[in-house]
Amino acid sequence: MARAKKQIAKRAAARDERGSDRTVATNRRARREYEFIETLEAGIVLQGSEVKSLREGKAQLSEAYARVDDGEMWLFQMHIPPWQFATGFGAHEPDRKRKLLLHRSQIDELLGKTQQQSLTLIPVSLYFKDGRAKVQLALAKGRRLYDKRNLIMSRDAEREAARATKEINQWSGA
Repeated sequence: MARAKKQIAKRAAARDERGSDRTVATNRRARREYEFIETLEAGIVLQGSEVKSLREGKAQLSEAYARVDDGEMWLFQMHIPPWQFATGFGAHEPDRKRKLLLHRSQIDELLGKTQQQSLTLIPVSLYFKDGRAKVQLALAKGRRLYDKRNLIMSRDAEREAARATKEINQWSGA
């Protein structure tokens, strides 16, 4: 009995050390192609085999987007591959649309912003928080090619300035 309690305590300590928040997938391309205006967290409705696949770290957000349909928020084109042990009735369709859980006021606010200002809802990351799957959505505006170029040029200029100051500090201190 004592050995079982030690094992349970050891597992609990490892879980606390690891943390309950674990990122499954991120949309790296979204940061390059869109300018984020605001972000929010939404729950997601999943089937059992989808949760198992996500716990293995398998999901793709690169082509995904969110949209309001019939007063409900839905996530489209997010790919969760089938769990390898789910067959027949337990399997799920990989690219099905998935319902997002938001308050009615949040849905209405996002619907108004996307229709009036031509903004897009992009999933930025998919993660587990306290054992529940969550999606971080960003209200974003698409970047044009010249915006991307300006962003790259400013980032390069900042790097050059940091290198120069580091070099000056290195030689002045010696």
